[in-house]
Amino acid sequence: MRLVVTGAGGQLGRELIRLAPDARAFGRRDLDITDPDAVAAILEPGDAVLNCAAYTAVDQAESDEAAAFAGNETGPAVLAEACARVDARLIHVSTDYVFAGAHDRPYETTDPTGPTSVYGRSKLAGEQAVLRLAPRAHVVRTAWVYAGRGSDFVATMLRLERERDTVDVVDDQLGAPTYAADLAAALLELTDRPDAPRLLHATNAGQASWFELARAVFEGVGADPERVRPCDSSAFPRPARRPAYSVLSHRAWDGAGLTPLRPWRQALGDALARLSD
Repeated sequence: MRLVVTGAGGQLGRELIRLAPDARAFGRRDLDITDPDAVAAILEPGDAVLNCAAYTAVDQAESDEAAAFAGNETGPAVLAEACARVDARLIHVSTDYVFAGAHDRPYETTDPTGPTSVYGRSKLAGEQAVLRLAPRAHVVRTAWVYAGRGSDFVATMLRLERERDTVDVVDDQLGAPTYAADLAAALLELTDRPDAPRLLHATNAGQASWFELARAVFEGVGADPERVRPCDSSAFPRPARRPAYSVLSHRAWDGAGLTPLRPWRQALGDALARLSD
């Protein structure tokens, strides 16, 4: 089985290539996943395609709906059709934003969706296209993914710890922080499990608010966590509404016999240690 990674330049794609260096890697400049001819040209029968390509500018999507749906619905649909045509498997990564965020318990794969943003609606449309067009495809929803580099939340907190005396972080949004390296390993395990359910959730275990995650980052680098101060979402108005609660249940993942992802605090500790090497 040959591995193909699309969106290889992103944080999750880079971790997949690190763990599977023999995979064929395609970044945004290498492959336009909305181009059927370009996609068809890279696929062979029996491939396992891990699609990490996505339009992820959540706020910008509110004013650029066409681009969001092109990246998050059209592209995955093109990949799904191409994979079905040559009998390749597609594993497509989706998001907690497909839910409304009104629950007070982890969302099951069977729970009704109800995205409240253009980004969430575009990702849901992509899920639906993949499952409809590629009978062997899997969709894996995840949440709050970080690697600690670039502009992700953990990287931002590390930068702000160096630059500011105090940092205000929202404490009224709950999710499951997920280390990109752990998610990548989980997706690679799934490539060997064609019998697994077609819709799955994969995040590190446990839950936290952004405030709690920020404090854990400060603690992890030896800084005073009291420098992180809680606030509510009204302090940081955004064009796109964020789910207030988007913890994802692992019931389907664990029930399939796939390896559970470890607790988020343990994963964060390893991520910070790796960044300091």
